Amino acid sequence: MTEALTAIGLFLLFLGASLLGMFLRALLPQPHRSQETTEAVRLAITLMATFSSLVLGLLTYSVKGSFEAADNDVRGFSISLIELDRTLRAYGPETAGMQAELQDYVAGAIASTWPDEPPPPGNAYPRVHDTHGMESPTLGAILERIGAQARELTPESAIQRNVASDLHSNIQRVIDRRWKLIEEAHESISRPFFLVLVFWLLVLFLSFGLSAPRSMLVYVTITLSAVSIGSAIYVILDMDTPFGGFITLDSTPLRLALDHIRR
Repeated sequence: MTEALTAIGLFLLFLGASLLGMFLRALLPQPHRSQETTEAVRLAITLMATFSSLVLGLLTYSVKGSFEAADNDVRGFSISLIELDRTLRAYGPETAGMQAELQDYVAGAIASTWPDEPPPPGNAYPRVHDTHGMESPTLGAILERIGAQARELTPESAIQRNVASDLHSNIQRVIDRRWKLIEEAHESISRPFFLVLVFWLLVLFLSFGLSAPRSMLVYVTITLSAVSIGSAIYVILDMDTPFGGFITLDSTPLRLALDHIRR
């Protein structure tokens, strides 16, 4: 929602800057509106437009790469959860409580990270009351309990000792990947850099208004340009928050992992 409001606000700013430029053009003396002056301004506009489009393209590429990396990390996190469940089962019936805790964790992670989607069926989700995504303190406490219970295990055979070693490694891997996803959920675009980019675009639309005559075709062109730039910025901001907004990561890998664990 915030990304959409930001994009709409920028669209209005760009449109207003162009209209302001057209208003100021009418107030300029005739020498400042000559063909030579207009050509010089258009050359500067072309340079600014090229530079701005290059920056927007690089920013889009960077955000897209971060989004795809987060998607791969969700899939890797799901695999780690399945491996942890298989290790718990391999240890023996002593880990039945830990398996139930793991089911609670996965169901809670799905329900709190994707609150707009239907929560997983079963009685695990109601135990998680906060809605801070994977950063939820309740979810973190579940993994801490699993780790504490794993450290209290007393292997009685060589097989259990080997499995216990794998169990500790798998728990730590799940915790590490969880924190990696938590970090990727936050915005990565620098606020000062974003403000500077908006300033460049405002100057570009203002300059376009200063060099453009008043006509319906010009008005339509300015409006479409503002819509295009505003929508591009919306996509960039939305993809920069992979667990929220219109463009969001798919919860299917975690749901499939939960189905596998519950079997």
